[in-house]
Amino acid sequence: MALGRLSAYRGNYSQYVQQRADRLAARRKEWEAQQEFIAETEAYIRRYKAGQRSKEARGRLTRLDRFKRDELIERPVELKTIHLGLTTEVRSGDIVLRTKNLVVGYVDAPSAGNGVDGLAAEHAPGRRDDGHRSGAAFGATWRREHPLVTVPDLEIRRGQCVALIGPNGSGKTTLVKTILEQVKPLRGSARLGASVITGYLAQASAGLNPNQTVLDAILEVENLPLAQARNFLGRFLFSGDDVFKPISVLSGGQRSRVALARLTLQGANFLLLDEPTNHLDVASQEILQDVLDRFTGTVLLVSHDRFLVDALADEVWALREGELFTYKGGYQGYLRQREIEKAEAAGQRREETPPDVAQDRERMKDERRQRKAAAARAAQTADLEARIHAREADLAEVERGLAEASRASDVQRIADLAAEHQAVQADIEALMAAWAELV
Repeated sequence: MALGRLSAYRGNYSQYVQQRADRLAARRKEWEAQQEFIAETEAYIRRYKAGQRSKEARGRLTRLDRFKRDELIERPVELKTIHLGLTTEVRSGDIVLRTKNLVVGYVDAPSAGNGVDGLAAEHAPGRRDDGHRSGAAFGATWRREHPLVTVPDLEIRRGQCVALIGPNGSGKTTLVKTILEQVKPLRGSARLGASVITGYLAQASAGLNPNQTVLDAILEVENLPLAQARNFLGRFLFSGDDVFKPISVLSGGQRSRVALARLTLQGANFLLLDEPTNHLDVASQEILQDVLDRFTGTVLLVSHDRFLVDALADEVWALREGELFTYKGGYQGYLRQREIEKAEAAGQRREETPPDVAQDRERMKDERRQRKAAAARAAQTADLEARIHAREADLAEVERGLAEASRASDVQRIADLAAEHQAVQADIEALMAAWAELV
């Protein structure tokens, strides 16, 4: 779907990109040929409309009017895309991030209220819970820790792109916020290296102030002259009065563009990106991928977008069951190593059972079950991928409707579409989580 027109393409995504470029080139060539024909015909009509060939000129004018009415094609319009440039002038040290004995999670603590019930709960004599609560003396407080991820001692070096993957709720965002010192570690440390300047793109553009205008959100990062700030926002497809819209009325894609614009101004050399392609159109996703590929700094990428991870990551950190596992060789290396791990785990289970006839039969049954399960998992993965693509198309359509409703100031339609947008996004996140569990 582009410019209000639905087009079909055969093959995979790479073939789609090539076919789209070929179609646009062919249409542009056809339009240019038509314009040349029209210009030549109009020149003939002007030259001979009052001379001996006036009758022929009038005939050509009639045919030209009919041609313009029935056969004229519109000028091919290039899709508007963001102009994104992520650069840094500060060179970080060789070690960008180093962890030591790190455990991340969150803590429950009593409220700071002065109610009698709160005090009784907080200061009850001898109150304990597995060593995480204490309150034997009046005035003591209690806390309950909830570990999410145990992290091995790791390093990220300058120029690396590390992809952090795992199911929703596994602790990816908490780990990123711990690195940024927004959340305290339960144990251990995560230390940034020398001359490291961080730039954080929060999931769903959560770092934006909904009460600010688009222009204010940019000026908060860098106090540019007004004309320069508006020109800068034009690179992110905000023009005219769009720059004065509050963040709260923007679509998901528009908020993502504001967040990327802010990130561009920061000049960071260590980017921490939490689902950066969410809500971006396909063309903008391609631009972001290309810019990140050419970025000279360091990137920690949290994403369910396997194509983006495959294109950029040279190391994968995978979260499973409260632990972080590292895989060299990018996303393909991760997939190969996971297959080896699964095969080794299956072999170990077989070796632990003494061989006899009954057990051999059971082993063969188990292998058949595993093959069936693998086939079912592959089918389920393919089904999930198809459903994800379908819902992403639905999301793009809703965002297009939001943009139209916003331009028309249709408050009720904006509210209805915002609710639908939230529901579709929730579906996509649930499908992504299910897909992540299978790969």
